[in-house]
Amino acid sequence: MPVAQRSKSADREAAMRLREAGLRPTRQRIALADLLFAKGDRHLTAEELHEEASGIGCSCSLATVYNTLHQFTEAGLLRVLSLETARTYFDTNVSDHHHFVVEGTNEVLDIPVGNLSVVDLPEAPEGMEISHVDVVIRVRQKR
Repeated sequence: MPVAQRSKSADREAAMRLREAGLRPTRQRIALADLLFAKGDRHLTAEELHEEASGIGCSCSLATVYNTLHQFTEAGLLRVLSLETARTYFDTNVSDHHHFVVEGTNEVLDIPVGNLSVVDLPEAPEGMEISHVDVVIRVRQKR
């Protein structure tokens, strides 16, 4: 849907989310936030978000999308996934959870909460604490 046709309530919701995170709700940030958060939990790359933004008539460069994703991450709205793939994924679900990565497609799926337990973690080095644990399980189609 063209930027001009997005609902005012979606824009207000996106602007409020940005303000609560300490970010100024610019037109481009609002449009990108709406794309990111209106569809529930998602894993996507900057290139995918840029393509979606272009599709709704939001004219912003890929560099702007990258900058915005990193600003959202620093503000706690997104989480960067380190998946050892050629692409960097951003996760709209910032809670502690784990992921499947589908080999060959690099599709990222959440592992349902409660289906995995991580026990016997080592002690963090002196003066440090564990902030979170990421478990990535690679899966493929059965042969």
